[in-house]
Amino acid sequence: MTTNASSAAAAPFPSSSSSTPGFLTLTSPADILAAIPYLVGFHPSSSLVVIGLDAGQAKLVVRWGLPLPPGSLAPLAPLFDREGVTQVVIIGYGAGEVVTPAVDEARLLADKAGVRVGEALRAHEGRYWSYVCDAPMCCPAEGTPYDPSTSQIAAEATVRGLVALPDREALERTVAPVTGPVRMAMRRATAEAIAELRAGLTATADLDAFAQRYVAEGLARVRSALTAHAQGGRLDDADAARLGLDLTIIRVRDEAWTLMRESHAPLWRDLTRRLEPRFAPPAATLLAMAAWRGGNSVQATIALERALALDPGYSMANLLMHAVQNLLSPAIMRGRLPTPAELDAAMGPAHAGWLLPLVNLLDEADSPAYPVEP
Repeated sequence: MTTNASSAAAAPFPSSSSSTPGFLTLTSPADILAAIPYLVGFHPSSSLVVIGLDAGQAKLVVRWGLPLPPGSLAPLAPLFDREGVTQVVIIGYGAGEVVTPAVDEARLLADKAGVRVGEALRAHEGRYWSYVCDAPMCCPAEGTPYDPSTSQIAAEATVRGLVALPDREALERTVAPVTGPVRMAMRRATAEAIAELRAGLTATADLDAFAQRYVAEGLARVRSALTAHAQGGRLDDADAARLGLDLTIIRVRDEAWTLMRESHAPLWRDLTRRLEPRFAPPAATLLAMAAWRGGNSVQATIALERALALDPGYSMANLLMHAVQNLLSPAIMRGRLPTPAELDAAMGPAHAGWLLPLVNLLDEADSPAYPVEP
């Protein structure tokens, strides 16, 4: 691929043919390096990226941080088989002592899987080197300079609405908690929602009946939020705070889970950022599920990291992180999620015990690491 311009790779953006505007045609290492930030969502550093192709069209793009923990690449072989990958392009970002062992491991794994390595590159400080070409005319020992910001590929990707953030930290900030007046407003709304819940708990003579009413209202709020989002609306602070409390109840969270669509991601991203942090893990995990279903494993990973930083024991986030890290296909979930009616049949009627995860959070204080100052 280093020297053969006819070996073009078409990166799959929403489209069905490499001849349509939905594809970027990559004909050189510089094109590949210019496209990768748009494939992973940010400009990578200290990273290993593997692009899997078949018949010149990209089937998958996978990224790891470097150095690699032992066994990180093990899921690649079954992934190649599942996705019908026949050729790979491997790119490592960083100094040679860190990148080369990772690239060598990926090349060996591809060879064992019967997948041809079309190109293997190292990129560092504005230059790239090829591991599969040593011809000084095209691959000099000092490296080949490249500038993705001036590439036609970058321009085409931008025109098509694709975004490459400066680094992974910038992507992490897209799910970071809001600050300033927005945080203050959500803090007040959350306090009011908690006070309303406490008043209801104190006044009831039948905790099971109260739980049944509260869960039913929570299920209705989930559906209302999804409808409002689909119509271009946004939850006000009071409704967002109430839904944040609702989602701590497993049956309510699972309502959102079983109704999941990729298009729900903006709703769950908004709540991940706005909710008081102790109430954010369910929303962050729902965001991860929406992103994963849409093929955005990088966004899914970052959302799951946010959920697990807040609650390391949050079981659904841990299960989904396992699936993402092992490169499992989201297709395994399609057609297997229960319907709301099946959830009701499996879980039975709501009772007071369902409220315990929520009640246990009411007296917790959020970390001062989440500032309220503008």
